[in-house]
Formats: sequence, C-alpha cells, structure tokens
Amino acid sequence: MNVLIVHAHPEPQSFNTALQSTAVAELTRLGHTVQVSDLYAMRFNPVASAADFGERANPDYCVYALEQRHGVAQGTLAQDIQDELAKLLWCDLLILNFPLFWYSTPAILKGWIDRVLVSGTVYGGKRFYNLGGLKGKRALLSLTLGGQEAMFGPQGIHGPLEDLLKHLLQGTLAYTGMSVLPPFVGWHVPYLSDAARQDILAAWRTRLQSLDAQTPLVFPELSPDAL
Repeated sequence: MNVLIVHAHPEPQSFNTALQSTAVAELTRLGHTVQVSDLYAMRFNPVASAADFGERANPDYCVYALEQRHGVAQGTLAQDIQDELAKLLWCDLLILNFPLFWYSTPAILKGWIDRVLVSGTVYGGKRFYNLGGLKGKRALLSLTLGGQEAMFGPQGIHGPLEDLLKHLLQGTLAYTGMSVLPPFVGWHVPYLSDAARQDILAAWRTRLQSLDAQTPLVFPELSPDAL
C-alpha cells in the first residue's frame, strides 16, 4: 500500500511529530511505501492565489476552481501544487497529521487542501462523495489536542469531536470520494506523563496494524444517475 502522510506541526520535537515518525516506522515495518509532506519543513505556501497558475484561462478575473481545471489541462499549475497532487494521486491511504487549532487544522494544512485538492481532478461537476475523483482511496486523521476526552463526548462541553471535524471529515475527505476512517486522537497531550504518551504511541501502532479491519465513517452517497 502507498501511504502519504501530510504533517502539519511547527515543532519538530513535538509529540505530534512523534506520531508522524511512529507512523512512518510502523507502516514501513508492515511493508508499505510511505511518503511524508512535512509542510512546515517544506515551507509550503498555504495561500491560494492567481500566482498558482502559469497560464490563465481568464487573465481578467480569477475564478480559482476554474483556473485549477485549466492549469491541470495545460500543465501550468505551480510546481509545488503539481508535486503534491502527484503524491496524492499516488497514495492509497492519506493520513493528515496535525494539532487541533480552533476546532480545525493549522492554516498551513488548510492551505494545502485549498491548493492541492484541485477542481477537475479531485472533485467538480458530478465528481463528489462516492463519485469523487479520489474514490478508492482511504483517509485517516491523526491529531493531538489539549482537551480531555470526556470534554468531547456526547455529553461533553464541546460535543463529539467528529461533529466538530465534519467540515474536514465530510466536507473535504468524503466529499472528494475517499473512504474516511475514524480519527485517531492523542488527548490532553501537553499535560501527560512520558509513560502516558508512550501508551498513545503504542495505541497508534496497534491502530495502524489493523487498518483493513476498520469500518469507515458513514457519509452521503449518490447513485450514478442522481445528477
């Protein structure tokens, strides 16, 4: 299996980075091929703009999604987008690894999504949900946060974490056709002992060993003649 890990944490010594390193080691040990896009180390540009297109379909007015389609067709997308899109299309499993910032991803990861999930290839027209351009691939979030697990339960103050991440789980990953596995979460990380952190890493290794046995989350589906 080909695995792409998109890692978005600004601190190389962080526990979140340890999750990424553990995933690389364990997946490689299991015989998978792994690529990592370490967005901060790459100094990835998160800003979607007209500068992403070497040739414009409409030089007078930038409709970003339409320019993405034109850029793919003409081979004129910015090179960093082309490189990341190639990795995305290569992988069978996409892992997004990040710390939770304001119920969402760090801006650099949101920028990767904005720029790399290009219209016309990944989604667009009738290509969404189970008809999306990334159909047949799987996606998995691995994330860390400071809150305690009980705060994100059905009776917790924040509500279920999967509800908070619906914009990403459904609105991005499932929307583009991927089968989305339940997230792996490192809870309360800044306040844990080293032993407790090692327990999380052990649980992460176990989770990675059982990917084929995991049931994807349920999201809307379309019949081929629905649109």
